[in-house]
Amino acid sequence: MPNIHNTISFGLVSIPIVLNPLIKNNDTAFNQLHKKCLNRVQYVKFCPYCNEKLKESDIIKGYEFEKDDYLTFTKDELNKLKPENNKEIEIISFIDLEEIDPKYFEKSYILVTEKKSKAYSLFLEALKKTNKVALGKTVIGSKFYYCILRFSNNEIIMTTLYFEEEILKKENAATSQVTKKELDMALLLIDKMTAKFEPQKYEDEYQNSIKKAIDDKLNGKTIKAKKKKNKKQISNLMEALEKSLKAK
Repeated sequence: MPNIHNTISFGLVSIPIVLNPLIKNNDTAFNQLHKKCLNRVQYVKFCPYCNEKLKESDIIKGYEFEKDDYLTFTKDELNKLKPENNKEIEIISFIDLEEIDPKYFEKSYILVTEKKSKAYSLFLEALKKTNKVALGKTVIGSKFYYCILRFSNNEIIMTTLYFEEEILKKENAATSQVTKKELDMALLLIDKMTAKFEPQKYEDEYQNSIKKAIDDKLNGKTIKAKKKKNKKQISNLMEALEKSLKAK
C-alpha cells in the first residue's frame, strides 16, 4: 500500500502528515500455476450472459435490491457520496484508551511529517502529556472510518476502528461453578506462567518452515513432516491442573 498524504484537523489547526502502514505482510508469496505446463494462471473478468471478456470500463457497480434486480451506480455517483473529510483526519474528541475494547481495533498506521512541523510536535506532546487518545474520523481509499490517534514511542499511531454493527454478537458461553481449590490452582498456574511481553522473541513458525522448505527443495532435499507432539487429553480438571503445575 502506498503512503497516503493527509491532514490532521485539530480545531482550527491543520497538521500535514503522511500515513505509513505500521504492519507489513510477512507471508511467503506463491503464484498459482497450471499443473500441466507450470505457467501462471490468469484471472479474466468474463460475462457468461454475453459470452465475452470485459475491460475495466465495461464494469459498473450494482446493488441487488431484489433477486436478480440491480440498482446501478457509476463511479461519478459514488464519488459524490464521499464524506467531506476525504483528505483529513478530523479530531472530534479526546478519550481514555482504556474505554475502548480492543475488539474494535482494525488497522494501524504511523503518522509522520515530511518536514519539521511545530503543530505536529505540539499535538504529539499534548497526547503524551494528557495520556489521552484523540478520536477522529477519516476516509482511506473509499472507506469511511472512525479512528484513534495515540502517542507511542515518540510517534503518533493511528488505528482505524470497526463499527458497532461490524462486531459479531455472541451469546455468553455456558459456565459452570468452580471450586475454590480449582480456582486457586488455576491462579497458581497463571502465576507460574507469567512473563514479560517480548515480541522480538516470537517468530512465525509456519513461515519459517515454508522458507526452510524452499531452501531444501532448491538443494534437492525432500520435505519432511514435523513430528507432532502427542498431548494426552486429561478429562479430570483437577488432575489436569496438578500435572500442568508439575510440568512448570
